[in-house]
Amino acid sequence: MGQNTHDHRTVGLRIEVAGETNVGMKRNHNEDNFSIFEESGLYIVADGMGGHASGEVASKMAVDALRDFFQATAQDPERTWPYKMDRSKGYEENRLITGIKLANLRIYESAQRDARQRGMGTTIVTLFAVEDGVYVGHVGDSRVYRVRDKKIEQLTEDHSLLNDYIKMKRLTPEEIANFPHKNVIVRALGMKDTVKVDTRFETPQENDVYMLCSDGLSGPVTDEEILEITLANSDLKGAASGLIARANENGGPDNITVVLARWIA
Repeated sequence: MGQNTHDHRTVGLRIEVAGETNVGMKRNHNEDNFSIFEESGLYIVADGMGGHASGEVASKMAVDALRDFFQATAQDPERTWPYKMDRSKGYEENRLITGIKLANLRIYESAQRDARQRGMGTTIVTLFAVEDGVYVGHVGDSRVYRVRDKKIEQLTEDHSLLNDYIKMKRLTPEEIANFPHKNVIVRALGMKDTVKVDTRFETPQENDVYMLCSDGLSGPVTDEEILEITLANSDLKGAASGLIARANENGGPDNITVVLARWIA
């Protein structure tokens, strides 16, 4: 998918965006999905899991469900919502959370109906650009990073067993490296009929780059390498390709997906 600059304006800045996905070096098919919905200012990366290629069914279902909900609510904001609004949050944040919850339910119900899809699920990370900033929404261990002033910061928290352990007790770097269940995710879409969605609001500054990625990128490539490659490429498409190439150079153990969005004047 190419690089696009569009006049979806946020905080008076335009957004240019590029995305790419790659099967990696070890897998025989790609269970990641990503999407860039320019008219909604919505960017998504989903990393599917489950046997019999049902992971790619789940990740595609997540992307499609979210897009469908955004299209339906764009035409008719008063449309009946499947979930109650959280009164402590504004309309747009509720819209993002509700779309993700709906995607969760669609995947869960599909897996209940079809034995071959039993146990399928997917992570999801989203950016939703609104007039005064951007919402980050996620479930699972796919990540959002922000590159600003030559520094990189992870804006999401992995919903993984390893991260739970790290938070509960300080693990040594060695214990972290040898942790037996590194890939166990404690929260994903499709695991249960309901899901908790983490959101945060960000105010982008000029030249900020926000990156969404699956753990096929953030696993084999260090934050420092991500920063270095992003800064070395003024062209977002080149940056996306460079990041994927580095993940493959570093072993490419999993499918690799990245979406980059830059705020420009």
